Order: sequence, then C-alpha cells, then structure tokens
Amino acid sequence: MARAARQAAAAALLSPPSTCAFPSSAGLLSRPREPFVRAAEVSLPGTHRERIHVVSWVKARGFHDARRAFDGTPTRSLPAWTAIISGCARGGRYADGMRAFAEMLGGGSAAAPNAFVLAGVLRCCAGLGDLESGRRVHGWILRTGVRPDVVLCNAVLDMYAKCGDRGLTRRAFGAMAEKDAVSWNIVISTCLQDGDVLGAMQLFDESPLRDVSSWNTIISGLMRSGCAAEALDRLRRMARAGVAFSNYTYSMAFALAGMLSLQDLGRQLHGCVVVAALEDDAFVRCSLMDMYCKCGEMEAALSIFDRWSQFIGDIKFAWSTMVAGYIQNGREEEALEFFRRMLREGVPAEQFILTSVAAACANGGMVEQGKQVHGFVEKLGHRLDAPLASALVDMYSKCGSLEDARRIFDSAQAKNVALWTTMLCSYASHGKGTMAIGIFNIMKAEKVAPNEITLVAVLSACSHSGLVGEGDHYFNLMQEEYGIVPRIEHYNCMVDLYGRAGILDKAKDFIEENNIGHEAIVWKTLLSACRLHKHIDYAKLASEKLVQLEQCDAGSYVLMSNMYATNSKWLDAYKLRSSMREWRVRKEPGQSWIHLKNDVHRFVARDTSHPRSAEIYAYLEKMMERLKEMGYTSRTDLAVHDVEEEQREASLKFHSEKLAISFGIISTPVGATLRIFKNLRVCEDCHEAIKFISRATEREIIVRDLYRFHHFKDGQCSCKDFW
Repeated sequence: MARAARQAAAAALLSPPSTCAFPSSAGLLSRPREPFVRAAEVSLPGTHRERIHVVSWVKARGFHDARRAFDGTPTRSLPAWTAIISGCARGGRYADGMRAFAEMLGGGSAAAPNAFVLAGVLRCCAGLGDLESGRRVHGWILRTGVRPDVVLCNAVLDMYAKCGDRGLTRRAFGAMAEKDAVSWNIVISTCLQDGDVLGAMQLFDESPLRDVSSWNTIISGLMRSGCAAEALDRLRRMARAGVAFSNYTYSMAFALAGMLSLQDLGRQLHGCVVVAALEDDAFVRCSLMDMYCKCGEMEAALSIFDRWSQFIGDIKFAWSTMVAGYIQNGREEEALEFFRRMLREGVPAEQFILTSVAAACANGGMVEQGKQVHGFVEKLGHRLDAPLASALVDMYSKCGSLEDARRIFDSAQAKNVALWTTMLCSYASHGKGTMAIGIFNIMKAEKVAPNEITLVAVLSACSHSGLVGEGDHYFNLMQEEYGIVPRIEHYNCMVDLYGRAGILDKAKDFIEENNIGHEAIVWKTLLSACRLHKHIDYAKLASEKLVQLEQCDAGSYVLMSNMYATNSKWLDAYKLRSSMREWRVRKEPGQSWIHLKNDVHRFVARDTSHPRSAEIYAYLEKMMERLKEMGYTSRTDLAVHDVEEEQREASLKFHSEKLAISFGIISTPVGATLRIFKNLRVCEDCHEAIKFISRATEREIIVRDLYRFHHFKDGQCSCKDFW
C-alpha cells in the first residue's frame, strides 16, 4: 500500500495537469513529458535524527561524503530527503539535486514532497535553466493544493526569472497572495533584464517593502542598464531615507562614482566606509581602489593598496585593479612596473592579469615587453582563450607586427566574435582593407554573427583603403542581412569613407539625409577631409556647425587655422588663433616616441631636452641634405606661419617624428626596423621625408599615428599616400 501511494504521488507530480488555478499554467503545463530519472526504490521508515546527520555531512564534508552517509542510513525520511536536495541546491549541484528528487519520487520516501523539498527542486531547475521541469513542478503545486508559503512562491518566481520567461515571472508575482522584499526584488530585476527600466522603477516605487537589498537591486540594475544618472538619484534617495548601507551598497556606490568620475562623491563614500568600520572588507577595498583609478587618482588608489597590502595578500583582483587603473590613465610603463612588483611578491600571473598587461603593451607600443608577456603565457601553459588571444592580437597589431597578430589569431583555440573583430580592426588600422574584408567573409562562412563593433571595423577598413563601393555595400548589408541599426560610429565611418576619397558633396549630403547634423563628430570628420582636399567652403560650413554645437575643440580650431594658412589666408589664420588664445583653447602638443630596450624616448618639435640632442640634430641636418640630393623637396606650403621660405623649411625640418627617427637610426644596428609612435596625424611633409629616409637608410620604418599605421620601405608607404 505504501509503495502504491508513493507511486501515485510521483505520477501526480510528473503527469501533465488537467486544470490549474495559475492563470497561464493550463496551457504551459499541458505537454506530456518523460518522467524524471528514476533510481532504485527504498521504502524504509525514517527519523528526524537522520536529517541532522545528513545536514552535518553536507556542511562538513561536501556532497559526495554526504551522499555516502545518506545511502548508508537505515531510514530515508522526508527530512533527510529535504536535507540532501536543499544541500545540492545551495551547493550548485543542481543535476545531483534533480537526480535525488527523482529517486525520492521513485520509491525512496514514505511521504510526498513538502514545500521545503519543492523549493530546493525549483532552485535546481533555475540553476539548470530547465524551464519545462520547473513548470511541471509549479503545476503540481497548484493542482495538489500544497500551501505555498512566500519562500516557495519566491522559488517559483526565481525559477521563471532565471529560465528567461519574463511573462510568467510577472504573472506569478501578480498571483501571489503574500509578497516579501525578495518577491519585489525578483520581479524588479526581471523588468531590468527585459530592458523595461521605467517599469522597474515604477514597481520599486510601488513596493511597500524596501529594505537595503531592494535599494541595491534597483541601483545596480539601473547601472547595468546604462542609466547611471537615475542610479545616482536612487542612491541619494536611499541615503535620505536613512537606509543603512551594506558592504555591497558601498561597493556598488564606488563603482557608480567611478563610472561618472565623481571624485568628490567617492571621497565622501570613503569617509563613510571608515566610519562604518568596513575598511577590512576585501570587496569594498578593491571597489574603493577601482573608483580612485577611474577618477584618475592613481596615487590615492596606490596608497590604499599599500596600506592594506598585508591584508590583500595574493587577492588577484586587487592587483588586476591597479594594473588596469594605470592603463586606463595612460600610464602604461607604470602598469608594467606594477606587474613586475606583483611577480616579485610571488603573486601568480593569471590569464586576466596577463590580458591587462598585454593591453598596456599595446597602448604604449612596447613590442619587446609584449613579447615577454606572450612568453609568459606560453611558459605558464595558459590556455589561449578568446579574451587573452584578443589582447595578444591587439598588442602585436598596435606594435606594428601584423604577421605575429595573425599567427596568434590562427592559433587561438576558440574564436568568438570579439576575437574576429580584433583581427578585423588590426587589418583596418594597417590599411589592409582587402584582407579585412577577406577575414569578414571567412567569419561569415564560420557562422559567427557579427555585432555592431564588427561592422565599424569593416567600414573603417573600407575607409582607410578607399574602398567606397565596398563600404556602401557593407553599410546596407548590416541593416538588411544582420538587422543592425546604424549608430553614430557607423555613420561617421561613412562620412570618413566619402571624405577621404574626396567625395565631399556626398559626405555632406549623407550627413543631411541621415539627420545626423546634431552630432559634432561627423562635422569634425568632414573638416578633416576638407583639410586634406583643401576645400575651404565645406571647411567653413563644418566649423560653423561645430561652433553652433559648442563642440569646436582645440583639434577643430587647429585644423581650420592650418587650412587658412595652407591657402595663404594669413589674416583669417591669425584671427582664429587669437580667438583660441582669448578662449584659452590649447592645442595638444605633437609628440613622437620610440622604445629601445626598456626605455621610452619622447620628442616634441625642436626639442633639446634629450641627453643626445646634439648628436640627433647633427645627424638630422646631414640626412636632410642627403634627402634633397635624392630628390626630396620640403613641403613649405604646409607651414602654418607667414614667414620667409627658409624659416618655413626649418620649422618643418625638426618635427617630432623626424627627431625620433634620427635617434633610432643612431642608436640601433644598421638595417634594424624602427617603430615610431605619434599622438597626432603624421603631416604630409614628414610622410614624404620618411619615404626617402627608408630608401636612403635601407630600413623599414613603421609609424603609428593617431589614425593608422604607415609601413615605409624602399621609398614607398603601405598607405599608398592615402591616409
């Protein structure tokens, strides 16, 4: 009889329901399913002592030992089954929990599942993303009249939410007779995950049960949804409501302050952490360091790190935070030095830290250090996963070694869309438009769906290579085939595509036709193209638009001023530069640098601060004379001041990239490749001169400027004078 009763209970739980009180369950639970996996039936009576025994084993020795203890018990009561299933749910052993539940139903229990067992099973369904099993359990609850308390109802809510059924989550919430703060938090999180930010905020405002977890839920959800201003408003409301911040609240608040670069807010929160005696919480400390890093206060972040280093120990997140902070603030050399300190202190170099260090080498163009990082990866036997492979591809590409970047790409064990996009960007920045399109076609053949960034890379590759027809094709393809709605980055690539190719009428019409005239970046791009093609009328139009948008920054002023100078409109150039002085607009000084061994040598025009300045200038003078003998003519028409011809030539002769190249030549063996980096666009005169230098010295010279790479060899440049 007992066995028959157990089998009837199992059949009732696992069979499809005929009717259901829950509004949407009748249709959802109507499909017959295979029963849960069944195990051998055991029908021995149980005791409460058995549950205590199993629970102690789950906590002390883990699931396998607990399971062995459970199997060896003379009885298997409902409390014991509750302990084993709940332990699996809490420990993340969801499949084991489901198997135990199936065994229980198959004959291992003298009683039907109660609310505690069912809550554990629902958590297992949620962990596995098994919506079908979760719906059947919910249907059985509704049909058999189990009195669902708020904990069980929350388990149902959580299961639907984690299985991705937003509609059922909201319906189940509406059907609940009793709700607690957890219930409200689950449905608010579901709204946020569904992109319904307004709905989430409305639910939060309606909730009568707003505890600290409720505030944390809405604030963190708004942050993840990109609504930082709204998140800050809610944080301030939370403080005014007198809700005590938890350690998670502080960590979240530090992240928000860093996201918005609110240094003063971050310092106030830091003071609150000290008062609340939460300084020793590792998560809070790391969030505090990250906030100072994002606000550009690296010294403050380092002070916190050093002060608590004895507590931090080998917590890798803290070290990684500092390395990433130096990189975010453009202090790549210090990032590398901090990484060396980490190694000296015996902290293991994990993949995510090596990924950050590779990014530092990429940004700084430090190819030798980048190779050492790559060597580290191979020596430590790290798997070349997609993030690490992307970082190494980007590093080699930005250091001018496109062949090495491709080798890393080909050897990567798994290629996701980010890695494909990185390789595409690499070809684009080196002006290899045809190869970029080839990679994109292989990516499509591999059934990897491109994203918005991938299409930016493709359009950029077309722009840098003058592939106007191909650019038009892929711009249309992204919408028609992939359903990607163009963003300003895509529109700007098209303006750049037409502008670089000299089709300025089409570039202007494209801005007007697509109603993007309110975006300053497209007018800056058009202005740059006007400078290249000496189109004064469109340049005036672009500069007027930028002034109207209050976005005429230093770069735009300099472009326009130089354009006036190039066209010998000296009075206009003088007026514009006077305006710049009046409005305190400062031009970013052009600088170039070169890495030799572990040192970075930086130069600005006419710079004499380098220890070997006398040698550099003497060599440059001789080299320029030799270039003239070879046919080089200085582009004095590019001089931006109304001075004599000789003075114009002298002003061009000592540009920063020429100084860096001269230093590189006198400091390296004959024939060695030189890698020069510049923070602005390389000028036409230097571009022409470097072509002659590469032929005169029989060297390959790689120059990375603000926009792309130039590979000079045998008097030619890879850009074919199109940049």
